[in-house]
Amino acid sequence: MTEIVSTDDTLGGAPRIKGRRIGVHHITKRVLDGGVAPEQVAAEYDLDLADVYRALTYYYDHPDEIREIRRRQTTPPEELRVFRSPEEFERREQPPKET
Repeated sequence: MTEIVSTDDTLGGAPRIKGRRIGVHHITKRVLDGGVAPEQVAAEYDLDLADVYRALTYYYDHPDEIREIRRRQTTPPEELRVFRSPEEFERREQPPKET
């Protein structure tokens, strides 16, 4: 039986299906947000259907963890932030000056 694992060196530590680079967040995005049937997701990712349901179960057991992972994916790092005006750039939070 395949299990859900987290390792720092794969997917940034996000929970995933053991032996694969398919995160729980990938599966929940397709099934819960995209409305794709679990059977279709299993076929697309070449997974057992049980793996898809195992990932969904993990999500329902750890919803806050998965939401945080998804939030981090959609929030760009500060160095990649796009400013829409010079004023917005000037209002950005400045790091403290070293003395």
